[in-house]
Amino acid sequence: MKFFSTLRSVLRFRKFETDPVARRLQSVASVSDLRDISKRRLPGGVFDYIDGAAEDEVTLRRNSEAYNSVEFKPRVFRDVSNISVASSLLGKPLSFPLVLAPTGFGRIAHSQGELAVARAAERANIPYTLSTLGTRSIEDIAEVSNGRKWFQVYVWRDRELVKEMLERASASNYEAIAITVDTAVLGRRERDVRQGFTLPPKIGLGTIWDGILHPGWTWDFVNAEPISFANVRGKSVGDGSDPVSLAGYINSQFDPSLSWSDIEWFRSIWKGPIVIKGIQTVEDARIASEMDLEAIALSNHGGRQLDGAPAPFELLESVAQAVGGEIEIICDGGVRRGSDIAKAISLGADACMAGRAYLYGLGAAGERGVDFVLEHLKEGLVRTMALTGAASLEDLSGDLVRIRDR
Repeated sequence: MKFFSTLRSVLRFRKFETDPVARRLQSVASVSDLRDISKRRLPGGVFDYIDGAAEDEVTLRRNSEAYNSVEFKPRVFRDVSNISVASSLLGKPLSFPLVLAPTGFGRIAHSQGELAVARAAERANIPYTLSTLGTRSIEDIAEVSNGRKWFQVYVWRDRELVKEMLERASASNYEAIAITVDTAVLGRRERDVRQGFTLPPKIGLGTIWDGILHPGWTWDFVNAEPISFANVRGKSVGDGSDPVSLAGYINSQFDPSLSWSDIEWFRSIWKGPIVIKGIQTVEDARIASEMDLEAIALSNHGGRQLDGAPAPFELLESVAQAVGGEIEIICDGGVRRGSDIAKAISLGADACMAGRAYLYGLGAAGERGVDFVLEHLKEGLVRTMALTGAASLEDLSGDLVRIRDR
């Protein structure tokens, strides 16, 4: 009888969760777990588009691995009873130092796509950056979010089209633009080549079979409105209503002559802050600072452009030493944990950017998956600060970290 009494005292069954999304999230502990769920739930071509990168994907791996080269030097006997992760960027407050990066074609991960991400960013009180190649328009996002909104700019050969989009963003109260400068041509994304991936996905025997194997995604996809590049819908450049290869589209439409001299043209149209996204050298960071731009994002496009480009985190310290205090610095790429944000702030970043992390959440659990990612990153930052003896972001400095190979 003692055996059964003891057994009853320890035997507990988890109440069955009837909500499938909540049930999916019950066992999620990290962004990596969300990636695994996304891989199971999404068709192969869709997952590879989100997860993949250029050529051998060396830069993709290094973006995340770079954070592992740094260890903390925790301080003790410090009061961490009231930790603040509040910050500011472009003169406005942040609940914690993160910006949601632009990612194209959000609705291939989930039918709510960019709308879900914008709403989650508003709840978290951080900026959301809408991609030019988003599947929801500038105006669509403004309708669902009163939060901080940035508009990412790819520069078409048709400059009148670019001008029109900037004017629409201004009319919809977007606070900043982020000009992406690393796409003179599209990088060779070999997973997409192998999959024959197009946007929207072509329907063929392989696609049908993949859809049967992923019924949740398929049901969500076929019951939503058709996917297109919403910001150029109905324009002569093509809006992706018919399947196109991304490489063919970008290489025919984007302007490879874009240069520093074009900043004056942007300033004549856009009166708000300008962020240059795609800085990969100290030299270009200095030029941006000398041109009185408001911010730079150290970025290699998530490893999707030039394989062999430097990891932004590895570039961060030298850029901060060169231009820190003159221009705000955002570190984009490889962020998976709050401790990554703490390391970046310690080495001179004003904020981090994350894209894939929230796409894994979106693919795994829709809008609630994005909420999970943002809460996970913020909680991880708070916990890391408590364990390193930092009560505020000002306490995060080079004195709290060490690069192991030094």
